[in-house]
This record gives sequence, C-alpha cells and structure tokens, in this order.
Amino acid sequence: MNPVLAAEAPGFLSPTGVEIAFLLVGLVTLAAAAVTVTTKQLVHAALWLVVALGGLAVEYLLLTAEFIAWVQVLIYVGSVVVLLLFGLMLTKAPIGRSPDADSGNRVAALAVALAAAAALVWVVVDAFRTTWIDLDGPAQGATRVSGEILFRHWVLPFEALSVLLLAALVGAIVLSRRDRTESGPAQEGKR
Repeated sequence: MNPVLAAEAPGFLSPTGVEIAFLLVGLVTLAAAAVTVTTKQLVHAALWLVVALGGLAVEYLLLTAEFIAWVQVLIYVGSVVVLLLFGLMLTKAPIGRSPDADSGNRVAALAVALAAAAALVWVVVDAFRTTWIDLDGPAQGATRVSGEILFRHWVLPFEALSVLLLAALVGAIVLSRRDRTESGPAQEGKR
C-alpha cells in the first residue's frame, strides 16, 4: 500500500467536520427532546419541541437530504407546532406551571420509553441489516429520489397524516366552542 494514500484516507477514529457537527447537533436535539417531555410548562414544552424538530432538520441537511429537511421545517416546525400552540390557546390550557403536567409515574414512563426505544432500534436494525446504499447511483436524499419513494410507496400514510392533522384542528375548535356555549347562559344568569 502506498504510504501517501494511507495517510490521506480518513480512518474510523478520525471524524470529519460534518460528522462532528452531526454529533453535536444530535446531542442538542436529544437534550431539547428531553426538556420537552420533562418541563411542567406546556408552552415551554411546545417551544422546546420546535428546537428538537429544528435539530432534526439540521441533521437532514448534514445528511444531504435537503428536500426532507425543508419538509421537516415546513410541516413539523411550521404546521404541527403552530397547531399545537393554537390547541393550547383554544382549550385555555394553563400558561404557567401546571400541576397536572406531572402524573407521578416517571418510573413506569421511563420503562415504557426505554422498551419502545429498544423495540424501535431492533426493528430498524433488523429491517435494514442487509441494505446497502449504492454510492455510485443518485443521492438517496435528493429531491427526485425522495419524491419518487414518497409518492410511489407512501401516499396513503402521507394522506392519513393530513387527515389526522385536520381532525386535531377541528377537535380544538369544537372544544373551544363548547366551553363558550356552556359558560354563556350561566354567565348571563349571574348578572
């Protein structure tokens, strides 16, 4: 082997700048996700969710999946979190610390979360164990490849997600209307 080529090739223990950035952004995203589920303030949880979902978008950018990164920003950071905040506002959820935000079942919740994470990792590793990426073909994160996969194989889940989001919005509006109509006549009788 040529010593010049051996010195230039990156090794397993010599990460590149992109790999270091990927790791740092991943740590920030994980920390934001942990704060999202542990905070007792609902609005702060929604804002930390923005940070976590934005971190995922940056991870997609680092993986050269620009289309998926912008979909992440537009759909999840833009729409889902705004829908969540509207739901909080329409249902008159408490803005400050909420004693209802802590059920006291932290050990059980941690056990379920760890079991779900282990199952997810096992399923993903088992599903992609023999999958190899063709580095000479088109980039897997390219817009054309992602669009073909999304609209050829994932159209039904994509549309089901849009119906789910619409149902959540309609549900929030119905809940806010019901509170107003129930408190309307009672308030008039007290005057």
